[in-house]
Amino acid sequence: MVRPHPILAITPAITVTRALAARLAPWRAALYDFDAPTALRALHALSREDTVFRLSHPIGEHVGAQCFFEQAYAPLAAAWPDLERRDTIVISGPDQDGHNWVGCAGYYTGVSIFPWLDIPATGHQMAMRFHEFYRFEDEELVEVQALWDIVEVMHQARAWPLAPSLGREWHVPGPATQDGIARAPYDPALSQASQQIVLDMLEHLGRHPQQGGPELMQLERFWHPRMNWYGPSGIGTGRGIEGFRRWHQIPFLKAMPDRGVSKNGAHFFADGAYVAVTGWPNMALTLSHDGWLGIAPAGQPLSMRSLDFWRVEHGLIRENWVLIDLLDIYAQLGVDVFARLRELTGQ
Repeated sequence: MVRPHPILAITPAITVTRALAARLAPWRAALYDFDAPTALRALHALSREDTVFRLSHPIGEHVGAQCFFEQAYAPLAAAWPDLERRDTIVISGPDQDGHNWVGCAGYYTGVSIFPWLDIPATGHQMAMRFHEFYRFEDEELVEVQALWDIVEVMHQARAWPLAPSLGREWHVPGPATQDGIARAPYDPALSQASQQIVLDMLEHLGRHPQQGGPELMQLERFWHPRMNWYGPSGIGTGRGIEGFRRWHQIPFLKAMPDRGVSKNGAHFFADGAYVAVTGWPNMALTLSHDGWLGIAPAGQPLSMRSLDFWRVEHGLIRENWVLIDLLDIYAQLGVDVFARLRELTGQ
């Protein structure tokens, strides 16, 4: 498990964190009142010619703002002409290697007028969650790691090509405290303390099942009794420790008991009560048993892109937003979800 950086190690970057979030503000504003030329200019102003943009399957990886915008936002805006971005979390901070990140969560919304990625139009307002992580060097954007919950759009379009979700499928809310967009001065001590709670929790989670039973995880020590685990569409939400274990963790661990951090590692950063992790990918595991998403145990090693946010309240984790690139998992297993989607919809 990656250990946290000491407070002194992040002190030089404290003045940078809010400045970087401010640099991102024109891009976020251009997507709120979506205007393609304005948004593209804002993205060019942020990035370099060699900035790498990594987005969920099937949109994939692109270099440079122009290419990324044309492959990601232009088709979405063509399908949802009144496209609008709404941020519920915007935090910033340095990771354990001193890299500066801005992490955003929220959703894109608009009326579905035309098909997008072969997902049928509905004529109704749609909502698609996003987790987007922006890495800066010398105040220039050098990398974006982003997950869009495309499966959520399939669900709303009633074109569901996957096994039924175990958890609750719904419109996942922002933070209960409504303070996810950080504006107060960066607090290194509080950020460090929040991150340590999350890292200790993850360390204990990793003890089961290799080292023994579920009691080794000590879930009650880290999770609030009224916690919400907001998983991606296809898995859904679980409330409380029992809901988290029943609807997500038990099936996940049964199928992939060897899960761990990928060779690329995981990058943690914190901002006050909020903690984030990113990596592309940040998990490595083997689908060795049955029980997860109705997928047969292929015995195949997999990599997983999971971008997460946690909110700590009075020393316990109360909310956890999780997006996983499930479509990429299916692609690694040789399953073309979009082909099944087209079959379901007669395209």
